[in-house]
Amino acid sequence: MAANSSASTDVENREWYVASYAPTGVPNSEHLKLRTVSLSLRADSIPDGHVTFQVLYVSIDPYVRTQLSGLDDGLSFPQIPLGQVIRALGMGKVIQSKDAMFSEGDIVLSRICPVSEFGVMPSNLLQKITPAIGIALPNYLSCLGMPGITAWVGIGKIGNAKAGSNVYISAAAGGVGIIAGQLAKVKGCRVVGSVGSDDKVKLLKEECGYDDAFNYRVETDYDAALTKYFPNGIDVYFDNVGGKMLEAVLNHVNHGARIALCGMISEYNKVWTEREGVRNLLNMVGKEVMMKGFMVSSYYNHFEEFIKEMGVYLKEGKINSIHKIYNGIESFLESLASLFSSSNVGKVILQLTP
Repeated sequence: MAANSSASTDVENREWYVASYAPTGVPNSEHLKLRTVSLSLRADSIPDGHVTFQVLYVSIDPYVRTQLSGLDDGLSFPQIPLGQVIRALGMGKVIQSKDAMFSEGDIVLSRICPVSEFGVMPSNLLQKITPAIGIALPNYLSCLGMPGITAWVGIGKIGNAKAGSNVYISAAAGGVGIIAGQLAKVKGCRVVGSVGSDDKVKLLKEECGYDDAFNYRVETDYDAALTKYFPNGIDVYFDNVGGKMLEAVLNHVNHGARIALCGMISEYNKVWTEREGVRNLLNMVGKEVMMKGFMVSSYYNHFEEFIKEMGVYLKEGKINSIHKIYNGIESFLESLASLFSSSNVGKVILQLTP
């Protein structure tokens, strides 16, 4: 049904669900399917303490892939049960509310928003936001949302990046990496990133303030590349890829270096026995390196501090927000697959409502 449908009617709601698990490879149309279900938007059909909303945007993030394998494999996210709708960080506009804290037209966020055109959720799982003047809504799913605080935690809270630190960001043009590098530059660090195309190298250097960047598909000897770009060693590594790159980094860390393990996207589509091992962990002992994995949900008690700091950077133009927008519910599968290629730049977002 059209976006301006009356809230007093039923709608044909399209949603993505898990038809079968994909233990290896990129999930495709055999695993994830689009279906249409009837959803009532009538006020008398909404339970007390619930809100009905039209989904505006859905954040497309690599961690969703880990919920589609059918395996309990490292991350704490539970597998999405077969037949159930996929959920992700999303934003919507309230249509009906059975909670006095929410009104028609309010913009809400949820970390478990259904990947669908409409949703009904308990109000305690929604966060109301008041968009600031001059800040586009997608920013609340990127630099002011989960990717932003993830980058902020890794660079500041774990990496403890300071002026003069040599900082390396892998997957540096992705939704988190592109923010992490810019945050390090704000702190006065020397920042180098690795990406999967020459166009992304140019983007990081010309639009995001990186001191340098390299294409890992061209400079395939990672050890040689890091020797070239970090002649004085690495103080902070923000890891988004794991595998061979993490191993190479451990040959170039300085004494007391800090490594923030955000993700390992190079390994997500493999079962653990097929993943690249790291053989040189002894470097961490002799150089007293701190390597810490983190789930950003453990740092949400810092969210207000993060929002205040990031808001200033945005207003001062110190952070360049870059989004790759896919349009329409039917584009979800394509947008998810793009995370595992070099086709996207910046934060991948699915826009459901014009």
